[in-house]
Amino acid sequence: MLSWAVIFLIVAIVAAIFGFAGIAGTAAWIAKVLFVIFLIMFVIFLVVGRRPPV
Repeated sequence: MLSWAVIFLIVAIVAAIFGFAGIAGTAAWIAKVLFVIFLIMFVIFLVVGRRPPV
């Protein structure tokens, strides 16, 4: 998921350089959403952790 966020961030930067404001804004928004989802899932998995079988 983090890799997809980075890919969309790169797409947003390249689109912004070439002047495609609509595509850049959309790609940046998608990158932000994916990054937030990644952070939420990371925290959940960090809290739950791996527990040994009982």
